[in-house]
Order: sequence, then C-alpha cells, then structure tokens
Amino acid sequence: MHILEIPSFFTPYGGEFCLEQAKALKAQGNEVRILSNVQLSIKKSIKDFLFSPYARFTENIEGIVVYRSYQHGVPKLIHFNVNRWVSIVRSMFKQYVDRYGKPDILHAHCCKWAGYAAMLISNEYGIPYVITEHLSSMLYEKEFGKAPSSAWQIPLLKQAFSNASIVITVSDELVDDISCYFGKDYNNYTISNIIDTSFFTYKKRESLVDRPFRFCCIANNEYWKGYDILLSAFNKLVKQQSIYPQKDVELHIAGRNTLSKDFLRMIKESGSEAKIIVHGELNKKEIRELLYKCDCLVLPSRSEVQPLCILEAMSTGIPYISTEIIPRNLRLCDSCKIVPVDDADALYLSMHEIINNYSSVDNKQLSDLVSKIASPEIVGKQLHTIFLHYIKT
Repeated sequence: MHILEIPSFFTPYGGEFCLEQAKALKAQGNEVRILSNVQLSIKKSIKDFLFSPYARFTENIEGIVVYRSYQHGVPKLIHFNVNRWVSIVRSMFKQYVDRYGKPDILHAHCCKWAGYAAMLISNEYGIPYVITEHLSSMLYEKEFGKAPSSAWQIPLLKQAFSNASIVITVSDELVDDISCYFGKDYNNYTISNIIDTSFFTYKKRESLVDRPFRFCCIANNEYWKGYDILLSAFNKLVKQQSIYPQKDVELHIAGRNTLSKDFLRMIKESGSEAKIIVHGELNKKEIRELLYKCDCLVLPSRSEVQPLCILEAMSTGIPYISTEIIPRNLRLCDSCKIVPVDDADALYLSMHEIINNYSSVDNKQLSDLVSKIASPEIVGKQLHTIFLHYIKT
C-alpha cells in the first residue's frame, strides 16, 4: 500500500506525531512518505524565517522520505496565507506523483489545513483520504473565536471532515469537543496517539531513601497548560512538607518558553523557587532522561486532546496527576490521579497522597498498559487495517 502523509504542521513547528505514524506504517510493510509545506512565522523565529531553504527539497528523516517546502507567511493576511499554503501543497503533490506515482491513500494530520488540501487533491485524482484530528476546541477558538462562529474557515473545514473516508480522533471526547464548530456529520474512529515505546522504555527508579520525591511537568508555557495552578498547589505542598517533613520534594519543569523572564518571575513569586528546577525546552533524549529521574508527572491542563507527555511518562514507568480533561483512554489505572480543572487544593492533595502511597504503585504495569494502546506496532496495525478497508471500498 502506497501511503502519503500530509501534515498541517511539521518541523520546526512540531509534527512528531506524523513522523511516528509514518514509521509505524512503514514497519507494516507499506510504502510511506511525507509531503510537508511549513508556513514560517517571523514572530516565532527570525532565524528560521530568513535562512530556511526557499526551494523544495527531499530529505530522509529516521528512514522516512520527506518532500519539503517552506512558505514565508505574510503577517495578518490569514486568508492569503491559507490559499497559498493549499496551492503549494497541491503543486507539490503533482510533482510527487511525477516522481513516485499516485498513492493509494492520503493521510492528513489535522483538518486545518492538510485535511482541506487532501479533499481537493482527492477530488482531482480520485484518491481516498483520511484525516487524523489532533486539535481541541480551545486551539480552534484562538483563530475562529468562541462557538458558534461565523469564521470563513469553518464551512471549508466542515466540508473536508464530511467528505473524508473516515476521521480518526485520538480520543472519543474530541468529537464532542469540536462539534461546536464542525458538527458530527462524518465517520469517525478513535486510535491513540503513538509514542516510541522502544525509546521510552520502563526503567526502575532509584530508591526514594535519602533523596527528594521528584514531580515533573513537561509542557510549553501556555495559559491552558495550567502552570499557575501547579505553582499554587506545589507551594501548598512545600509548606505542608515543612510542617510534616515525611519527605522532601522537588518540581522539575520543562517546555518551550519556560525560561522566559515572565515565567521565571511567576516561579519566584510562587514562594517555592528553591524547590523548582526549570530545564527549558528539551529534545526527545533529554525528556527521557528527565522522566527517568522523576517519580510522577503533573499536568494541570485546562484543555488537552491526548497529551503525549502522559503516555511517555507512563511508558517509562511513572504515574501522572492531571485534570478531568484527560480522555478516558488515558485513565488506565487507579494509581494515576484525576482532579478538577483549576483546583489547586485538589491538585495539592493528590500530590501529597501519591507521595505517601507511592509504595503501592506498580510502575512496570503502567509501562505495559501504554504498550497495549500506543506502541508503534499496535497503532501501525490499526491504521493499516483502516486504510486497506477504504482503498478496497
């Protein structure tokens, strides 16, 4: 089966989920490539904007051939940038077919705008397309405003959703979450996000004797990640531990913009600066090393679809504490704690509880549970079966 992956965004702006699924599908014996056009933003990185290649090029990333292009976005001209992005993807697809032949199926990551481009290509070439949707309503709200919205983008994306052979969501809850914008007039199926379980492998942690209990939060410095709630809860925990010193504690933080002046000031003002270690943005290997040093992940998010950091943490053998926005397919065992959104007191109590009851956590079981839903082999087989069905029908 010849599969072409089309991500809405890719490196240097993420897109790891697309690469991991491409690798998993290739491991199932398929011919898989990625076609990526990335719109660069001068606000995000002047260096990327000025010095990224202007010509289209091909590179091999972890065994996957990627046909690439960079587009220089024009500030504030959203409609122009979208039309140009879609036009470039369609032009790249024509060149792709000339070089590699027509794929059997298109796999778009996120409807905005890869799903829409895939629909236009499908109409022109008669190729079925599938959308894997990753974006939550909170992210759509940033561009479209609160639902119901009259934004010009919505009818186009609704059309792409409804015409897709199937829309794969990474959690059941995502369908309801984005229905306020796009309705539910499409076929859907849930498949977990994929993580590299051969990389984020189980590792027994060092003894808790004579060392602090280490929490970590791996998330970019964004309002919806709930760092304000985490710092408040952790400050309560530190004060409690000083009164009842059963165990010293640390909080390790990693993610984009966590070394910014505003964020470091917020940490200082929290009152627990001495117990907080900020690592900044880490690469994949550095994230694994941080997880191996820590005992529990904390993610107090206000909005999520299916966070990879939870899967990665559990795969290495540690539990998590998060909020009620976490989908059901991540609620794998009782040792992982769910608290209400924006409730620092409840978060503090769960952090305190997990310290005191950590001896009852089956860390190896956590790793095994993740392998059964998110390993490359499991997800690759699920995707392969779905794609094969829609090629034959």
